[in-house]
Formats: sequence, structure tokens, C-alpha cells
Amino acid sequence: MKIREFAVEQWMNQYEETCRYNLAETCVRSLTTGELLELSGRREQVLAELAATPLTYGPIPGSPRLRALVADLYSDQSPDNVLVTHGAIGANALVHAALVGPGDHVVTVVPTYQQHYSIPDSYGARVEHLPLREGNGWLPDLDELDRLVTPDTRLIAVNNPNNPTGALIGEAGLTRIAEIARRAGAWVLCDEVYRGVDQAGDGFTASIADLYERGISTGSMSKPYSLAGLRLGWLVGPAGLLESVAAHRDYTTISVGRIDDLLACVALENKDTILARSHRITRTNLAILDEWVGSRTDIHYVKPASGTTALLRYDAPIGSYEFCTRLLKETGVMFTPGAAFDIEHTVRIGFADDTDTLRTGLHLTGQYLDQL
Repeated sequence: MKIREFAVEQWMNQYEETCRYNLAETCVRSLTTGELLELSGRREQVLAELAATPLTYGPIPGSPRLRALVADLYSDQSPDNVLVTHGAIGANALVHAALVGPGDHVVTVVPTYQQHYSIPDSYGARVEHLPLREGNGWLPDLDELDRLVTPDTRLIAVNNPNNPTGALIGEAGLTRIAEIARRAGAWVLCDEVYRGVDQAGDGFTASIADLYERGISTGSMSKPYSLAGLRLGWLVGPAGLLESVAAHRDYTTISVGRIDDLLACVALENKDTILARSHRITRTNLAILDEWVGSRTDIHYVKPASGTTALLRYDAPIGSYEFCTRLLKETGVMFTPGAAFDIEHTVRIGFADDTDTLRTGLHLTGQYLDQL
């Protein structure tokens, strides 16, 4: 099986550990283990739980405690509808493996996380792209989706909130997607890894798993919950689908680590505290980014409604890889080239890490643009 190189991950792997000002980071500023223990208010009890945890495989689908906590993130799900995975990246890959084969018709929005078109393409599926357009606020044209979906469509893949644009499909749009899929009997995979940090309200958008009988939602502890180092995610969907997915997972990861499972439980038992922190960071930092964009005539964007990333369009007459490489070399500031998402003359910024780093990085980027 041949697969296209994962452009975003290749870029991140090359530079994120050595850059000085990381504006490519997509997670809300990561918690330390100590911070997680402190915010739990149960430091000694949690340490005792850790000390008593046998380092066996543990429950293969995830602990009952964790699956119940994940189910509570949705409005109409039970623990039986939850399968714990090695990150959302593992959940997405397993869904594609379980559902997609040679010749299957898959419709995926672009730009999105590259898994959702490169994996099915590598399996020999017929992958059609539904382009998100800046002029439409980076939201999908659902009439166009309706035309692309046919009676033999196997899977529709969407990403909500969207990476890299931060666009957000509301409940009405998701319901329409479900109606289109239902007509064809297609599955809908909605990568919801950024769900929980909407810029308004409690931060939570409706989930496709709650709206459609063949809806599959994937999520993780990485982005809104600031715990990417746990490498823990999940998928939520019909129990029958989870059985098919689990059969594939037996050949790859078997189970997640018991320590990761336990710390994820601690975090989700304190999700209100963690998400309040995440809302403060994402809303404060997006206001800073928005002010900076508004101060410049050579940068344009659609302000994100959710998530931790935005796609910035620049006027400089150089490609995005050259733009980002030169910026990194001259200033230490790291963005992700838009060409990694096949959208040239743009860069993806992650705005949810350290606020001082964001301010400094934007200032240095402004100086760099002035020199261009």
C-alpha cells in the first residue's frame, strides 16, 4: 500500500522542537501532570490510585469509568457507544480501515486533516473532494454535497470545528448532512477533535453521533483538554460499528495505557475546570490575533468560530513553504504552510498556546512582512 506523505505532520516533526516561537501548535496550552493533579483537588488520592494501578493491558475497549465519562460529553450516548483509542488519529484511521475498501465512494471536505482523504485514497477508494471556500466562510456548500453524494457513497468525512480554518458547522448544517447521508445509506465520520472550545456559549457544538444513526464522532484529550501527551482518544457510534472497528484495532494498538486511561478519567471528572481554562485562553488569544490581523493590510482571514487554529492569507508573492521557512530562520517564529493543506499563499496559525509567545510571534511576523 502506498500513501501520500502526511504533509502537516512532516512539517511539525521537522521544526516544532527547535523553533523559538511556536505558532504552529494546535493544542490549548498543555497542562503538566502536576497542574492536572492540583486542579483535580485530589492530588494525594490520585497519586494513590496511580500507585495501585497494575500495569496490565486493562479493559481493552477502555475502562468502564472512562467510557462513561466520554459518553457524558454527548447528549444521547451510552458507554456501549464508546471505544477508547490511541488518540483521535487512531480513531480516524480505524474508522477508515473498518469502512472503506477498493472502489468505495468517499466524499471528504477539504481542507481538513489529511487522514480523511489520503487514507481512503491509499485503500483504492474513489475519493471526491468537497472544497471549502473562503468566500463562504470556509463552510461546506451543502447543495454541492447533495450533488456529490450518490446511492453508492460509502462515507462522508467532515471535520467540525474545522482544521485549519476554525469554521464551525452548526446543528442545522449537521442535520442537513445527516439527511443527505441517510438518502444514500452512507456513514458520516465527523472528526470533532476540537469540539469544546467554541468562541460562544459553553463551547460545545452538536455532535453528529447524536444527530444521525450512522454518525461517527471522534475526539481526544489533546486539543480542548490540553493533554496531548496522553495519546488518548475515542470514537462514538453505533455498537455494531464499534465491533468492526475493534477487530481492526486488535491488530494495531490492542488497548491504551492504563496510566493514560486513569489520567484521562481525572481530567474528564474535572472537565468544567479544564474547559473554563481553555475558554479563557482561546478567547483571549483569538482577540489578540484578531486585533493584529485588523491592523494589517497584507493579512486577511475568516475569523474562527471555534477551535484553536486559523488560516491566514498573506499578500507576499512567495509560496507558503518558502514564507514559513524564511520566517523561521530569520525570527524563530513557526507557522504551518498552507500548501500542506493544498491552499497556497496561506499559513495556519495555532493561537491557543502561551499568550506572550503569541504576542511576540505576531510582532516579529509583522516585522518580517514589512521587510517583504
